[in-house]
Amino acid sequence: MKLLEYQAHQLFAEFHLPAREGSVVSSMEELEGLASTYRCYPAVLKAQVPTGGRGKAGGVKIVNNAQELLEKGKAIFNLTISGYPVKQVFIYSFLEIRQEMYLSIMMNRSSKQPVLIFCAEGGMEINEIALKNPDKIIRLPILPDSGIQKFHVQYIADYSGIPEYADRLFDLISGLYTLFCERNCELAEINPLAISEEGNLVCLDGKIITDDNAIHKHPLFDYWRSEAETDPLILDARSWKFLYIPVSESGNIGVISNGSGMLMSSIDLIEQKGMKVSSVLDLGGGATAERICEAVRIMTQNPKTQLLFVNIFGGITRCDEVAQGIVEAVNRGYAPGKFVLRLEGTLKEEGVAIAGGLSVPVAFADNLVDGVTRIKEMFES
Repeated sequence: MKLLEYQAHQLFAEFHLPAREGSVVSSMEELEGLASTYRCYPAVLKAQVPTGGRGKAGGVKIVNNAQELLEKGKAIFNLTISGYPVKQVFIYSFLEIRQEMYLSIMMNRSSKQPVLIFCAEGGMEINEIALKNPDKIIRLPILPDSGIQKFHVQYIADYSGIPEYADRLFDLISGLYTLFCERNCELAEINPLAISEEGNLVCLDGKIITDDNAIHKHPLFDYWRSEAETDPLILDARSWKFLYIPVSESGNIGVISNGSGMLMSSIDLIEQKGMKVSSVLDLGGGATAERICEAVRIMTQNPKTQLLFVNIFGGITRCDEVAQGIVEAVNRGYAPGKFVLRLEGTLKEEGVAIAGGLSVPVAFADNLVDGVTRIKEMFES
């Protein structure tokens, strides 16, 4: 999950990092209300979208008075940046700075440990620096059992020509590493980390990516994710601990399965046959008849879905429970026009027998390839 900048600053403040304090508005009405009382000019307006390149796209503006606040704020709200419409704007007071630097802690999948990355130059050009002057970027692996050590930071400060900041950098980097660990981050980035004209370290911008599998451990993250999501079916599915993914607006086939690999394989084979998937739903493991019924209900909320392909390899998930859930869904009126069922594994025969009594057209498949063939046959019949 990618956090927005103002959310990153909220976490920075929680872990005693020098964050920027500001206001977040979600509409022009809120911006107008803020403009009537805001006095901290000059100020910076920043579009809140989960992507980079905001400055180059016009999503960052400096304003000097209430009129500019409204005019430039409206222009930002009208932007779409890398496919994301701007729905929130972060406002904070402008800060004169002496130097921009780059700091991040990220998980290195190859070495299976965090790595600390620092550069005495930061800002929008950090990627260009990495390409043209890689020697300017310091990369230090962090041993999880010992964490950030003072010699790490002293080396960074000396190499970067700012030895007088070693102690303050140690406190800041230690705090960032604590945040990284305690909030299950994949990336915790400050870019730029600035030295102000007064000589203070300041987090001017932040980027945090958290592990989706750990969101349930952090109620605030779960709230932020729900707040950002607008698709009611995704939220409905999430309340049942399902993963619902819209695939194609022109699709007419829904797929329910118990595993992301099965879902992706189903999509690929269906598309290869010239058909389109409208949406998919991952049940996870151990789905009961009640949960299967709810899964069918969610999938059939899309009126374009004409056929539901239930592709189950039963292990923890029992095939008789799956079949009973489908029957219950049909009895409650939660059903598309047709079903193709691939039930394999625990209590397969019982499941097929139960599903054989469905009151809507149903075809049974022996495997995934056979299931896609049955889907095509049902549309052609």
